[in-house]
Amino acid sequence: MNKQAWNRLLQVAVTTAALTGCIRVNAPDKPIEINLNVAIRQEVVVRLQQDAQQLIRENPQAFPKPPGSR
Repeated sequence: MNKQAWNRLLQVAVTTAALTGCIRVNAPDKPIEINLNVAIRQEVVVRLQQDAQQLIRENPQAFPKPPGSR
């Protein structure tokens, strides 16, 4: 190792030692909560819509079209 490399290593070691007392990692008071309600709700709505469309196709007599519609 040359002199520049030793100097750089010494600088890194001194900087790391100086920061050691300044950094503090604490656990949060409350647990982390990830809210995924939006994604779940969208999936349920799509499934219900597909089920309803299939039910209408299979039972057209139960769902008559309003007058004036094609």
